[in-house]
Amino acid sequence: MSMTPVPPAASRTAAPPISAPADAPAPAPAASHRPVLDWRIRFAVLALIWGFSFLFIKVGTEGFAPFHVTFGRLLFGALVLVAVMALKRERLPRSARAWGHLTVSAFFLNALPFSLFAYSELTIPSTLAGICNATSPLWGMALSLVALSEDRPTRRRVAGLGLGFLGVLTVLGAWQGFSGVDPTGTVMALLASLSYPIGWIYLRRTLGGSKDSALSMTGTQLILATAQLAIVTPLFTTLPTHFPVLPLLAVAALGALGTGLATLIQYGLVREVGPTTAQMVTYFIPVIATAAGVTLLGEHLSWNTPVGALVVLLGAFLTQPRKAP
Repeated sequence: MSMTPVPPAASRTAAPPISAPADAPAPAPAASHRPVLDWRIRFAVLALIWGFSFLFIKVGTEGFAPFHVTFGRLLFGALVLVAVMALKRERLPRSARAWGHLTVSAFFLNALPFSLFAYSELTIPSTLAGICNATSPLWGMALSLVALSEDRPTRRRVAGLGLGFLGVLTVLGAWQGFSGVDPTGTVMALLASLSYPIGWIYLRRTLGGSKDSALSMTGTQLILATAQLAIVTPLFTTLPTHFPVLPLLAVAALGALGTGLATLIQYGLVREVGPTTAQMVTYFIPVIATAAGVTLLGEHLSWNTPVGALVVLLGAFLTQPRKAP
């Protein structure tokens, strides 16, 4: 998913979707600090931003190399968070241990999946990339059964896992030999979706009890991911010789909105309404990504794509642990 998860402070959920941390629901802000916009409006804005991120990636790769798109995205996103941290006088983590673990999480939650999605959209439509992103909760549940001993499967969640991957096969048209689908690009998009829960589980096991704020940890994570791309990008690509306006604006929007602003909106939603409600944005993202790709980019949509996407989303919904009473 085209987003930057907020690191959890005290996770309880086994494998949260990448759109929300697995913290216990936080109390609503005091009346004097109540946000100007209702949370439902911010929820809708967040879904739109993340849904359009796949379109931004596609447009960005039309003018720049995938690593350039990823680096620009991380740079613009990091600048937004650093500016907010400065305004709020948030400090970066002081522990060397935190920086070490955040370096790993920056790779799995930002640098790797963002790069894989950028490369995947060279050969697959943005609609397919958005749908592949929706498989992240399915990967998360499968991994949590192995990596998190306290997570126990239920019939409902196992059924959701099987249903979700059946939906993936439907999207890809397995009965017709996956014809018309580029296997390399599709695998890259699926690996990007797999990378998110790997990062989440690692973060939960290493920094689950950190006293640093989520904003501080997320800002640091983006700074580290930007540094990683600053090292890798020159090794595989040359500096751009020209900067076409539309792709440049797409990369700027992808970073400032899809990574920076979206993280701040998500951070506020989790704090106000809790992660269970905030994570529901996951199920709107592929719908918006598909609508944007078809209407604005003219991407072709076969019947099995929306049908399979609905099955994937239903499976992902069933894999989520039920909220404790």
